[in-house]
Amino acid sequence: MAGGELLVEGRALLGEDLEEAPVAVVVKDGIVHRIEHLSAIHADMPWICPAFFNAHTHLGDSLVMDLPLHGTLDELVRPPDGLKHRVLRSAAREDLVRGMRLTLLTMAASGTAGCADFREGGVEGVLALREAAHGIPLRPVIFGRDGGEAIADGLGVSSARDAGRDLDGAISAARRSGRLVAFHAGERDPGDVDDALAYDPDLLIHCTHATHPQLRRIADQDIPIAICPRANWRFRVTTSRDHPPVDTMQALGCRILLGTDNAMCVQPDLWREAHFLCTVYGTAPMDALKAATRGSLLCSGSYSIKEGNKANFLVIDPGQSNLALSRDIAGTLVNRAGPENIVRKVINL
Repeated sequence: MAGGELLVEGRALLGEDLEEAPVAVVVKDGIVHRIEHLSAIHADMPWICPAFFNAHTHLGDSLVMDLPLHGTLDELVRPPDGLKHRVLRSAAREDLVRGMRLTLLTMAASGTAGCADFREGGVEGVLALREAAHGIPLRPVIFGRDGGEAIADGLGVSSARDAGRDLDGAISAARRSGRLVAFHAGERDPGDVDDALAYDPDLLIHCTHATHPQLRRIADQDIPIAICPRANWRFRVTTSRDHPPVDTMQALGCRILLGTDNAMCVQPDLWREAHFLCTVYGTAPMDALKAATRGSLLCSGSYSIKEGNKANFLVIDPGQSNLALSRDIAGTLVNRAGPENIVRKVINL
């Protein structure tokens, strides 16, 4: 949209708190130039909400999509010899790039403008993802490993218990170069959470079985947590709404982000993820929407609709369906809406 101007009127979810208001959003050169508040709400007004950011993906796992999930979590995804790692090692590069690109296109079509991806395969793995993402209006924040972190946005650690003796050096190198550090932690048990916290990471993934004292420490250190509820259920690391302990996370003031995790078992669709979070964990729809959008801060640019921010939002026409009967935009977006209701994507990454 560089060099152009766009005017969109509607009921918008504004700022970090997603406050609803009837407005005219003026976008100029890709930036939210002005937000003008309107005096009245019309029944046929479109809805305007921030684009989504998927806070945890494994896009390479597209190549093992929907293989029968027989075995433990370790047997399926633990490096270096989990099922997915064996498949990825034997895959042709062109197949890997194609698989990731198709999944990225699917995500972009659903209104996702960014993701935080843990990328296996070292330097070549990072380069393959960048090739896959070329020309798609979706920015992956890449957490590399096995040397790939040297050219990625950050270092992605599978678990403090799996990292080996070089972890200190890898984290020191990432910090010196200004890169992010992210850890899987607490996915199957709380045993690796404290070791991860000792490194003061920029992002924690899962915390499915983190304890109350651990979550308090995470809140005190202001470390965001990317939760992936559907994948936790698919991998059978949880069978109840107590894990991840979303209510406790919220009560302690943890910053919760929403991710979909492994493309091998879960479609990277944040509409479905937010609905699952609300249905199974009783999370308020507004909180689920915040979790589905605030991960954009990982790429140094919030998707919130605010003057001065880059314009990254979705326009939804409720008049094309029974969404027009809604009494609560947030509730309807999370529980009923989907990609088919998007009539325009304004994306400026």
